[in-house]
Amino acid sequence: MGLEAPRRWQRHADLRRQTDQGRPAWLVPRWVGVARCRRWGLYLLAGMTGVPWFARHGSGVHAPSLGYVIGFVLAGSVVGMLAARGGDRTPVRTVLTMVLGTLLIYAVGAPYLMADLHLNAAAAWRAGVRPFLLGDALKVLLAAGLLPGVWRVTGRGRGTRAAR
Repeated sequence: MGLEAPRRWQRHADLRRQTDQGRPAWLVPRWVGVARCRRWGLYLLAGMTGVPWFARHGSGVHAPSLGYVIGFVLAGSVVGMLAARGGDRTPVRTVLTMVLGTLLIYAVGAPYLMADLHLNAAAAWRAGVRPFLLGDALKVLLAAGLLPGVWRVTGRGRGTRAAR
């Protein structure tokens, strides 16, 4: 398993890069509201019980990327709640909110990856965190540059509540 685990995870890492799975966890809660975002939990539970809609049509609890999906649900709820309270109204707040969301995804995803593939912490860092840091940092900066302006232009800036 030692040599196969990184190759097995690499397939999931390539898919995450192609699909940009992290973006919905940051942006969707802001547009649809936290209450609707919690429905992601149903998606998660259905996939865990056998509906084949995880990476590469996978399902169940033995998928290396499942921890990241769980992290997306958690981060989506937290980021959406913070955004509803103004966490995306200024560039600085947006960066802090998005970084927190990213950390939550990694905090759940990397340990799950370690457990599923029997990796140590260093191997999980190399396979499931480090390859995505640059892309995630760029997405945070892009969101910080765009979201506050979008909310001002659309009239959803300071003093307005997010959609529920």
